[in-house]
Amino acid sequence: MSERKVLSKYYPPDFDPSALGRTPKHLRQKGPKVITVRLMAPFPMKCTNCGEYIYRGRKFNARKENLEEKYLSIPIYRFYIRCTRCSGEITFRTDPKNMDYMCEKGAKRNFEPWRDAKDAKYDETQEETLDRLEREENDEQEQLERDKMAELEDKMQDSKREMAIADALDEIRTRNARIQRNESKGDEQALEFVKDEQDTAKLLEEKEDEEAARRAFMTATGERIKRIVEDEEDPVASDILQPQSQATASKSASAAVAMPPPSSTSFARVKKAKRPGIPGLGIKKKPSLI
Repeated sequence: MSERKVLSKYYPPDFDPSALGRTPKHLRQKGPKVITVRLMAPFPMKCTNCGEYIYRGRKFNARKENLEEKYLSIPIYRFYIRCTRCSGEITFRTDPKNMDYMCEKGAKRNFEPWRDAKDAKYDETQEETLDRLEREENDEQEQLERDKMAELEDKMQDSKREMAIADALDEIRTRNARIQRNESKGDEQALEFVKDEQDTAKLLEEKEDEEAARRAFMTATGERIKRIVEDEEDPVASDILQPQSQATASKSASAAVAMPPPSSTSFARVKKAKRPGIPGLGIKKKPSLI
């Protein structure tokens, strides 16, 4: 059992490999080189045999064939895959000119609007290319001019908007100042009105006080009460003033008779008596030392 797992084998001296009649596997292939690779579908396609839809990015085990054809020294490859439903062979190849892939047989590529426009651009002649480039350049210049005009119009609109905003702000400020001025005037007028009312009330109070005082110092007949001041008699002054004339004495007697009798209300100063001490509190006055 161990002999069949050995790595070295015996070859006799007269062994001739060409006499075997078998060619190695890597030398059997003739024509283009074909290898097996793992790839994803480069574009969405539809199988022409069964109508199966194959989306872009689906994985396949494909055979890659290196073609002898080249584009600007760029090699071109062909890929063979099988339909996932009917196992029909689908072939597509690389397209380095358009940087894309080209479906050859077994399937139909789905419609792609951006690809058709690109293909039309690549299929045009030199004159058509020059016309298209000139037209695109003119369109770009017109677009730039339109952009400049649009930018100028935007600037004008912005300036108008700023002026309108400034005018509105000025109007608001003027209105606020006028309102504030009116409010200040109204406050001053209110203060003056309150002050006038206070002065009027004060005058009325003073008049009422004067009227009350006048009524208090009037008799029932409407005569004003006079205050009589009683002076203490001075013995020296009485001796001096004793020899008065009879005329002065008669005048004073007539004046005393003519004057009405004083009312019961007297305004003479009365000296209050001191309150006696309270003996019950136990307060004793110290005897004088002198």
